[in-house]
Amino acid sequence: MRFPLSVLDLSPISSGKTPSDALASTLDLAVHAESLGYARYWLAEHHNAKSLACSSPEVLIAVVASKTSRIRVGSGGVMLPNHAPLKIAESFRTLSGFFPGRIDLGLGRAPGSDGRTARALRRLPADAKLPAPEAMEDDLVALQGFLADDLELRPPFATSIVAVPSPVAPLVVHVLGSSAYGGALAAKHGLPFAFAHHFAPEDAAEVTLAYRRDFQPSAHAKEPHVILAVAALAADTDEEAKRLSQSGRLRWLQFSQGLRDLPLPSVAEAEAYTWTDEDLRLSPHNDGGLVGSAATVTKKLADLREATGADEIMITTAAHEHAARRRSYELIAKA
Repeated sequence: MRFPLSVLDLSPISSGKTPSDALASTLDLAVHAESLGYARYWLAEHHNAKSLACSSPEVLIAVVASKTSRIRVGSGGVMLPNHAPLKIAESFRTLSGFFPGRIDLGLGRAPGSDGRTARALRRLPADAKLPAPEAMEDDLVALQGFLADDLELRPPFATSIVAVPSPVAPLVVHVLGSSAYGGALAAKHGLPFAFAHHFAPEDAAEVTLAYRRDFQPSAHAKEPHVILAVAALAADTDEEAKRLSQSGRLRWLQFSQGLRDLPLPSVAEAEAYTWTDEDLRLSPHNDGGLVGSAATVTKKLADLREATGADEIMITTAAHEHAARRRSYELIAKA
């Protein structure tokens, strides 16, 4: 059975490459994904990580959308606590004005970085307490108020402030999450939900099924919609895919250790690494994601879709060589 496929891109910087190389690869992959029939291309937000070139998703969205014509382009996601809701509304309204009907606004509650950087983004003192994650709901309500063209849908504080340009084509807002909180928030407000299976695979089915059960239809969406974000890598054979996946497996461990500035290692660098018991404890679920031939990976994706009730699968792929990443998305799409 065929089902919609999409792309989540973190713009990884591979060893031996530059940030400009990573950004060029993002643009090339987006054009390739559109030609293969992928439904969406989402860009992430991460800060203070020299291994990633995705600190400004709204800029990446503008460039990607300008070089494509059909594929939906969006944020996977904008980290809502890092930014003023009014500013997010203005940025994404501008994008919608340029690319009507093609822009998605995915919202997350994590900082996308360490605590020190999160405070700097929010202009807080170094010792200030960060807002509780649950404060995201207040920001979400404010943001939706600024995005609404109908004054009756806007809260009192937003009626006298217009997020310009206005009016523009409506934006599709998604809530991102890797726990029950995100699913409950999306269900309560009647919004589509994107679950980060690549972060929390063991919770995926429980959280997505609870979201469907509790979904309350709204002016934004009449029915629940689940996007399942997964880590996957396909190659011509199971053996080759497993070999290529060692780069991403080691990079995940390094992130778990707080080593955010190291580039995505080559396969040779990853194969030379000796894993310790402590390494395995830090990454107990990380076997490189869904890895194998096209047939192997698509079977695993279909099983995941059935278990979670996902309407759409969004794939993020870590491969040191850009050609291998392009090939992986091609194999999965054609399978």
